[in-house]
Amino acid sequence: MTPGSRGERSSFRSWRGPGVPSPQPDVTMLSRLLKEHQAKQNERKELQEKRRREAITAATCLTEALVDHLNVGVAQAYMNQRKLDHEVKTLQVQAAQFAKQTGQWIGMVENFNQALKEIGDVENWARSIELDMRTIATALEYVYKGQLQSAPS
Repeated sequence: MTPGSRGERSSFRSWRGPGVPSPQPDVTMLSRLLKEHQAKQNERKELQEKRRREAITAATCLTEALVDHLNVGVAQAYMNQRKLDHEVKTLQVQAAQFAKQTGQWIGMVENFNQALKEIGDVENWARSIELDMRTIATALEYVYKGQLQSAPS
């Protein structure tokens, strides 16, 4: 009997000729290949996930190290700024005290200069009085001498 005759199945798929392997081993082989492929893909995904986690961990460590390094510099700058602020406040207080002291010294020097002027004025006044007194004494002397000479003896 030939394929397509009445007593046999007419399906082409069910007919197998000589040397054609049965479909069972093909399905098994394809299934095995699919499983192997999926297993390899899973291994690759796991390896990729592991590497991703390692990269994230390394990046986190690097970031923390950089931040720590920067924080040391920032902390040092902050401490220096605090010291400078303290020094500025101290310098402002000292400058205010110096300005006050300088004002007092200027006042004292001006008072001293005024006293010297007054002494100079007193000295001039004394000279003027002395000169006036000599003039008066001389005038009195002339008057006294003139009276003595004009008086009858």
